[in-house]
Amino acid sequence: MLMAIFTSALIAACSHDPGPSPLIGTLEWDRIAVPAEVSEPITQILVAEGDHVEADQLLLTLDPRRTQAQVDGIQADVQRLTAALDELRHGARAETIDASRAALARTQTTAANAKLARDRAADIRKKGLNSQVDLDNAETALRQANADTNVARANLAELLHGTRSEDLAQGEAALAQAQANLAQLQITLQRLSVHAPRAGRIDALPYKLGDHPPAGASVASLLVGEAPYARVFVPEPRRAQLQQGARFTVQVDGAAHAFTATLARIRSDASFTPYYALTGEDASRLTYRAELVLDGADAHSLPAGVPCQAQLLDNAKH
Repeated sequence: MLMAIFTSALIAACSHDPGPSPLIGTLEWDRIAVPAEVSEPITQILVAEGDHVEADQLLLTLDPRRTQAQVDGIQADVQRLTAALDELRHGARAETIDASRAALARTQTTAANAKLARDRAADIRKKGLNSQVDLDNAETALRQANADTNVARANLAELLHGTRSEDLAQGEAALAQAQANLAQLQITLQRLSVHAPRAGRIDALPYKLGDHPPAGASVASLLVGEAPYARVFVPEPRRAQLQQGARFTVQVDGAAHAFTATLARIRSDASFTPYYALTGEDASRLTYRAELVLDGADAHSLPAGVPCQAQLLDNAKH
């Protein structure tokens, strides 16, 4: 009789199927790091960790004085290059042309006098009344006067013919370069006022008022997205059973009730079992990371990083 009872109990115990073990992992949100554009002290912090913020809401400000000075300097360069380019386009003024004509006339007069002096020196030299040095000096003065006349004539021709296309191209290129530098600095100046790139919740503010974060350092971390998701790890023997759209129940540690969730993504490449999932012979198995998006408006208040367990619903198995 006792043997029959024991046999019946053993059969009942063997027939009881607890089902597959739950998938374990952590609750996560999409995270955005907002970097510091340049290394400047923090002058204002307008939000606190845990605050909900809207897209483009001002979070904090960095000291803009250094960048503003750079912007002012580049703006002065743009104004100077713009004026120089306008001068090239408009050509020489009438007064400048008149002055150049007068300079040419003066050099021509000087050259004519130098020629007369040279001719007189040559005649006197033929009579032997002066030295060869006197004649050489007169020749040199004439050559110098002719050279000055050629320079004055070339300057006048340059003014009359107008600006060359090559000079205009160089002026336009210099102005475009200065304008590009100004636009870049203005963007940097705007980003010293750090705004939220998306609506979300402030997760971390690693720096305090007056801190001097390095360029590129994250000055704010935001949790964003429509809903949190459970990041769980699927053992290799169960990978083929799961497809996108599979439905789960997710129990979050500390939550009053379980949540339903939908399998949104599952990796095709395997990874080794994470440290918190090592149990016996499963320690050497490969797992696949999956993300289950939670349903329900109350899931929006859940924090990131909390341990959770997910169980595949029987009526949603694939």
